[in-house]
Amino acid sequence: MSGNIELLSTTLAAAKAEGRAALVAYLPAGFPTVDGGIEAVKAVVAGGADVVEVGLPHSDPVLDGPVIQTADDIALRGGVRIADVMRTVREAYEATGVPILVMTYWNPIDRYGVERFTAELAEAGGAGCILPDLPVQESALWREHADKHGLATVFVVAPSSQDARLATITAAGSGFVYAASLMGVTGTRASVGAQAQELVARTRATTDLPVCVGLGVSNAEQAAEVAGFADGVIVGSAFVKAILDAPDEAAGLDAVRSLAGELAQGVRKR
Repeated sequence: MSGNIELLSTTLAAAKAEGRAALVAYLPAGFPTVDGGIEAVKAVVAGGADVVEVGLPHSDPVLDGPVIQTADDIALRGGVRIADVMRTVREAYEATGVPILVMTYWNPIDRYGVERFTAELAEAGGAGCILPDLPVQESALWREHADKHGLATVFVVAPSSQDARLATITAAGSGFVYAASLMGVTGTRASVGAQAQELVARTRATTDLPVCVGLGVSNAEQAAEVAGFADGVIVGSAFVKAILDAPDEAAGLDAVRSLAGELAQGVRKR
């Protein structure tokens, strides 16, 4: 079975045709439980998310701030495994029909086996992977198997990336480019800042791929700001925090559905 890279591309193109940015939601698998995580993905899509990133919980998440680290710790203590991540992708995709990517560090894939991981992700209906710590120059094996299975390879660029480096990264990637709005880890911010807009402009000069901005967006106003210059707005910590702050699982689902609705309005107000 081939993965859903085409669905990802057409979804992002459809948002652009509507004159808006896409809303990309991030949630870790296995948080607060495997079943609860699947329901949370359904809830953000019901609220208005166009694309979902399912996080593969990791014990040393170098890009992630304290909110997502807390969620990962809950998932890992609950015994989450890669099989549960694949189940989350499969059930979320079957229930929603939206593109579902996995965001993961490289070590778990390397240990699991690249061919096994890509084949299982494609079979589950996944659209691709975001690989924040895989250097482009070491990515040939991954890209070979991802291409074979119809999966996008999404690389992360940062404000510190020089123009020549940006061109190398975007030439190797597919699906979209993940532009980190600032240097540092994930988490909500008071403002997303001008760095992100400059990075999007420099990235677009090297590629026709959509450029989606993450790190720091937590409310409709910020989503509208980023939607003014990016092809997609990525929100993670704000969704995770909504679940962490909720008194019970049902309230958490209501909270992420409501937040997705506000953010979906935000990306339409660009």
